[in-house]
Amino acid sequence: MPPGRVRIEGISSELQGILDANMDQAPARRRAREAFKGIQSRIDHCLMKVPADGLKMEESYDLNSKGIEIFSKSWLPDNSSLKGVICYCHGYGDTCTFFFEGIARKLALSGYGVFAMDYPGFGLSEGLHAYIPSFDKLVDDVIEHFSKVKGNLKDQNLPSFLFGQSMGGAVALKVHLKEPHAWDGAILLAPMCKIADDMVPPLVVKQFLIGIANLLPKAKLVPQKDLAELAFKDVQKRKMTPYNVIAYKDKPRLRTALEMLRTTEDIENRLEQVSLPLLILHGEADSVTDPSVSKALYEKASTSDKTIILYQDAYHSLLEGEPDEMIFRVFKDIISWLDEHSVRHTQRL
Repeated sequence: MPPGRVRIEGISSELQGILDANMDQAPARRRAREAFKGIQSRIDHCLMKVPADGLKMEESYDLNSKGIEIFSKSWLPDNSSLKGVICYCHGYGDTCTFFFEGIARKLALSGYGVFAMDYPGFGLSEGLHAYIPSFDKLVDDVIEHFSKVKGNLKDQNLPSFLFGQSMGGAVALKVHLKEPHAWDGAILLAPMCKIADDMVPPLVVKQFLIGIANLLPKAKLVPQKDLAELAFKDVQKRKMTPYNVIAYKDKPRLRTALEMLRTTEDIENRLEQVSLPLLILHGEADSVTDPSVSKALYEKASTSDKTIILYQDAYHSLLEGEPDEMIFRVFKDIISWLDEHSVRHTQRL
C-alpha cells in the first residue's frame, strides 16, 4: 500500500477509492469527510456516543485576511447561558472534526461555548496538506480567527480559555506569548513543548534534512514511527484511527518538521514567560511529546495559578486513546478546573 494510504475493512470500492485519493488539497479532504460522516458516527468509541441533544452546532468556511478559506465549527448549549468560551487548537496532522466532535460536545454539555478551526493546510481548511511554511504565521491565523470569535461574544463578559492538544499545545502557548493578557487560562493536553527524543531523527539525519529543507520544503522525507501505535494505549481504540479519514498519515514535510523543531526549542527557552492560569495534563508513558518538559513548564511558568496532573501509565492521546475510565477521569479534571476558573472570573466582575 502506498505511504500515507489506509484500508478500512468492509467498505465499498467507491469509498475505498475516495480514501485512496490524493488528499494534498482541501477539495479531496472535504469529499472524504462527507462520504465517511455516517460511518464515523457509528464507530464503537465513547466519544462518538456523546449526545448532541441540547446543543447548537454550526460549521462555516470563511476567507481569512490572507485569502485562505478556513473551516471552523462551534458547539454551544442551546438553552442555557454560557459559563465561558473555549478555543481549541488541534494537534499535528489532525482536524477539529472526528474525535474532537465528541470532546466538544462533552464540554458544551457542561455549559461552555466551544470554538475550533482547522489550520491552513489541515483538515477541511484550504492549503497543502500538513504543510507549515511558518509556525509563527500559523499562530497569527489562529489569533485572527479566535479574536473574531471573542469579539462576537464581548458583550457577554465571558472568561475565555485556550485548549491545546499536542502540537496545539505549542500553538496555544505561542498565542499566549504573542498576546499575554488576552486569555483567562489555558488547558494544555500533552503539549508539544518538546518532541520526545525517540521521535526526533538522529543528529546526522536531522542535519541532512535541515540542509535540504530550503530546496525541497514540501517533500515528505522525514522518518516517522507509527503515531497511532505510540499515541493510543487502548488497542481497540487504536484500530479506529483509520476512520479519521482526513488526518495526515504520511511522512512529515521537511519545512513542517523543521518549523515544529524550531518552535519547541523557542518554547523551551521561554517557559518563564508563561503567565496565564494553567492546567497541564500529560500521560507519564507518553513517547510522542516529552512529559518532562510539561513538568519544567509547570515549575518555570511565572503564573502562580498552575496545576499539573500526570497520569500513570497513560500514553499521548489522553482523550481518544485510553480506556474509557481514564478518558472520563481526564474530562472530569478538565471540567472541574474550568468551572473553578469560570466562577473566579464571575466573582471578579
